[in-house]
Amino acid sequence: MSDNSIYTLLDQAGPFATGTHSPDLRSFSKMARVFAAGVSAAEMATKYRIVRNQLFEFLDVRSFAEIATLIDNPVRRQEVNRRAYRLLGNMFGIEGSEREVVIRVNGYSRTADGVINYLKAKVLANYASYIEMTNEIDSCKSPVDLLLILFDDRYHKKARFEARRKLILMALAGSIDQRERETEVEAKFGQFLDFLNDYVWSKKAKIGELDIVYLLSNHDPQTYACTKVEVVGREEARALKRTPNQKLTLLKRRRFQANGHELPIYVSVRKKQPETKVLKLLRKGEENPSVAVDDELGLMGVVDTVADVKIFQKHLTRSATRAGSLMTLEEVTDTLSGDVYKSSSIGSSAKTQMFKFFARMGGMRVEFIVHTNRSYLNYIYQRDVSHDEYEVKRIFDSGVASLLFPEDIYEIDIAEKKDDLVRWFRKRIEEF
Repeated sequence: MSDNSIYTLLDQAGPFATGTHSPDLRSFSKMARVFAAGVSAAEMATKYRIVRNQLFEFLDVRSFAEIATLIDNPVRRQEVNRRAYRLLGNMFGIEGSEREVVIRVNGYSRTADGVINYLKAKVLANYASYIEMTNEIDSCKSPVDLLLILFDDRYHKKARFEARRKLILMALAGSIDQRERETEVEAKFGQFLDFLNDYVWSKKAKIGELDIVYLLSNHDPQTYACTKVEVVGREEARALKRTPNQKLTLLKRRRFQANGHELPIYVSVRKKQPETKVLKLLRKGEENPSVAVDDELGLMGVVDTVADVKIFQKHLTRSATRAGSLMTLEEVTDTLSGDVYKSSSIGSSAKTQMFKFFARMGGMRVEFIVHTNRSYLNYIYQRDVSHDEYEVKRIFDSGVASLLFPEDIYEIDIAEKKDDLVRWFRKRIEEF
């Protein structure tokens, strides 16, 4: 995390930390002198000046003292709110009426809340009561109102920290929304689905028609890696009596035609949601989504064998040609044959097996991850490899958990809970 990044404003160990009381807005107060000394010692004077100037422009004030009068003046506050929405609309390139701009910017508020609610409902669900958001911050959408809360001593320290956090997450959400509009992600996602239906999947089935099967698998009791897997039908699955360390996993499969044969494939196609993009920016310590988020469109497929993986990759390339576009493969990683998985992603395991590449075609760049039945089961169940464990590790190992939920605000050392959460997810994965 760069000392000049937006995330330094959230760091409770830095000079911009939220204190027990709101900032003293008098120029030469003791609090102001202590703050100035802290900024200077951390070599963040330039960062402070930039933030201060932006704050003054945004609130249409010329000094901190004017902020206090703005807090208690509802008429002036409404004027500043309208002006702020207009400025934000122009900054993020939002077209439309004043109401449309307000709706779009308020959508960034929902994304910011969504980031916290996503973590609270999934990775940090066991500690949801600790990290619950203050009601007043949860319901506040206006960037101006959130900013003024930072300077209003009527609000508790936790509420003021959450207002600051929400503003930063809203800024990231705005950058992501701007990039999505510039790169036309929604339209490209539709084009990608059309390409799959028109050229990749078998014409013998209707669009959306799926065959339901089950993977019956045995797992090593020490590592929970898959040692044996077979495909069974619905009737056979209902009659099975599983033993310990056996799993029954449902797949809904499509089909593609290659070399005159119909081959089954389970497919999950996704467009990364804004909340997960914000989290990815946080994990990478980046503010620019064009740098950090390179997998906006993606497909994960599961086929029976390694040979089928190669057949599907060749089928994709030929399908793109039939659609009138060359397909080139970038950043290819193949660890299905036992090679070590090398990834810069925080929390990832070297034991991960997959065939992964980015396909550039039709004006799109799509991430493809193709598994065999065995590697897919390891992706779900194997110790140190499973996706649920990966989600926990990357949130903690990247420092995002501590950044968003600092101990002095939430009365819990969230960083110490990583191993407990991994064990909890493992128990849930392995339960018979």
